[in-house]
Amino acid sequence: MPFAILRRLRDRTPHSPQPSLPQGAGALDLSVNDPVGLPMAGVEISVRDAGGRDVTLGRTDPNGRLTVTLPPGPYRVVVTSDGFRPARFEVEVVAGERTAPRPVTLVPAPALPLPDTGQWRLDPDHSAIRFSARHIGLAQIHGRFNRFEGGLWIGERMEDSRVEVTIDAASIDTGVRMRDDHLRSAEFLDVARYPHLQFAGERFVHKGGGRWAVQGMLYLHGVSRTVHLDTRYLGIGTGIAGETRTACQAVTELHREDFTLDWRTMLARGIAAIGATIRIELDIQAVRPE
Repeated sequence: MPFAILRRLRDRTPHSPQPSLPQGAGALDLSVNDPVGLPMAGVEISVRDAGGRDVTLGRTDPNGRLTVTLPPGPYRVVVTSDGFRPARFEVEVVAGERTAPRPVTLVPAPALPLPDTGQWRLDPDHSAIRFSARHIGLAQIHGRFNRFEGGLWIGERMEDSRVEVTIDAASIDTGVRMRDDHLRSAEFLDVARYPHLQFAGERFVHKGGGRWAVQGMLYLHGVSRTVHLDTRYLGIGTGIAGETRTACQAVTELHREDFTLDWRTMLARGIAAIGATIRIELDIQAVRPE
C-alpha cells in the first residue's frame, strides 16, 4: 500500500514543460524503476546507433528519468546498474516527436560467488596501479607504478577480510624521464628516504551488488592517513594454467598536502609540479599461493 501511494503521488506531480526539439531531431524520454516500481537514480543508460556505436551515455536523474535528443533512426538502448541484470531494447526515433518507451524495471542479478577463505597473492603481471592528476592546473597527466606486491586474506565473513599492498616508490612511471626523476626526488616522493608506499585495509563494507568500500591506512612520504577505496568486485575466474583467480577494480583520491607534499612551496621555488588532488585507479587480480 505505501508503495502504491508513492507511485500515485509521483504520477500526480506536475512536470516542467518539455523543451522544443531541434529542427529534424527527435527525443527519447526514458525512465527506470526498481523491482517494486520506485524510480532509480544514477542508472547508466547507453544509446547506440545501428552500427553499435555509443551516441549518448548518461545517467537517470533523481526521478529515474533521462531524456536524450537524437537524429531520427533506429537505436538500441542498454540500461545498466550494479547489482541488476542489464536491460536492452530497440527503439525508433522520429523527427519532431517525443518517444517514451515503456518504463524499464530492473531485475536483481545473481550474487557473484565470493573468494574462498584464506590467503590470495596479488599477481603483478595481471594487475595495475595507475594515477592521474592535473599538471599545475593545465593538462592531465597519467602514470603508474610498475613494481608492487601484496596479498588478500579472506575471512569467514567477507567483512572480516584484509588486504596489504607494498609499492616500490622508485617504479613511478609517467613516460617522461625528466618528470619521473623529479617525482622520485626529495621535492616529491623522496624515494631515498621513503622507498615504499604501503596500504593496509582491514575494514570491508558491502555497498550492494558487487560494490564494496575498503577502508585502510596508507603510508606515504613518512605520513599515515586513512584512505577509502570504492571497490567493484568482479568475481572468480580460471587462468590459462588452470589456476583460480579473483579480481576487483578500485578508485580513490589522495590530497597531496595530507602527506606533507606542498605544491605551493614547489611553485614558489619555480618547480613545475602535478596538481594537489591525485586520482588512483587499481585493477587487481589475485591467485592462490602455490
